[in-house]
Amino acid sequence: MTTIAVLPGDGIGPEVTAATIELLEAFVPGRLIFEEHAFGGCSIDLHGTALTDEVLAACRASDSVLLGAVGGPKWDTTDPAKPRPEQGLLGLRKELGLYANLRPVKAYASLLDSSPLKHEVVEGTDMLVVRELTGGIYFGEKTRTATEASDDCRYTVAEVERIARVAFGAAKKLVTSVDKANVLETSRLWREVVRRVHEEEFPHLELEHLLVDSTAMRLVTNPRHFEVVVTENMFGDILSDEASVITGSLGLMPSASLGAGDTPGVFEPVHGSAPDIAGLGIANPLAMFLSAALMLRHGLGWESEALALESAVDRALAEGLRTRDLGGTVGTALATQAVLAQL
Repeated sequence: MTTIAVLPGDGIGPEVTAATIELLEAFVPGRLIFEEHAFGGCSIDLHGTALTDEVLAACRASDSVLLGAVGGPKWDTTDPAKPRPEQGLLGLRKELGLYANLRPVKAYASLLDSSPLKHEVVEGTDMLVVRELTGGIYFGEKTRTATEASDDCRYTVAEVERIARVAFGAAKKLVTSVDKANVLETSRLWREVVRRVHEEEFPHLELEHLLVDSTAMRLVTNPRHFEVVVTENMFGDILSDEASVITGSLGLMPSASLGAGDTPGVFEPVHGSAPDIAGLGIANPLAMFLSAALMLRHGLGWESEALALESAVDRALAEGLRTRDLGGTVGTALATQAVLAQL
């Protein structure tokens, strides 16, 4: 049997996670065992930390990790001595060595009206953002005094090499490497290493280098230009969230966080915990469903099942499924049934 560590988290996380488990149990009955654990803010309430050693061990022992969402105003603090739910996410990524974050961005033909961008701008967009996940400013040394604060941004050659290989391995034609090499020394190193990996290992592919600010502009003026975008941790976080305007909602944005070898991956929607709608039964579960499809593909190697689930979401949208974030009235339960009907 295949074991999935389930971390529902906070806010709407438990709702979209429960819907996803319902869908998977109906879709691949008897093939998955789900083991649920406290994580994020709810773990802080129970244990004083966002990620306990026991939960980390359970994630390591699983075949894949399915994660809902973490965070909320209850745990917001500027005190560096107090625990935050996001520390659980960063800790899980670091401890499992999940250095590659994959965020596919697709313009669904049936949802072109949901995007604030013009049809002719977004139609046909199908890109993959490959974000380096365990280096850079998020994991650098942090200092804080009464009068100043600092966050160290640091990258090694090895870290840039391995994420570049992931990006080139995912591309058919074009890789766009994004940096800020006109200002940052880490970006100059990034650009040099990506260029060398391309020349030595992937010369049959095209490579372009863009600055992060011009990339942000082009994402909303010509997103069809991109196939695979590779960038460092903070830039990838910001750009992939910006790309949600192409789909029409963060509620359609899945992600996969992968490491080396047999390390279990973590699969989660890009959206946050949305505490303002938690418990109302109106959360959009589609990003979580699509994250489960990435789990089937990258975590378990079940390609045909992943394709079937992605196709079911596409067909449900084509037949009129619209959650509130997409301008409709369908809640979590009915959205789940709509996708199940296509499966």
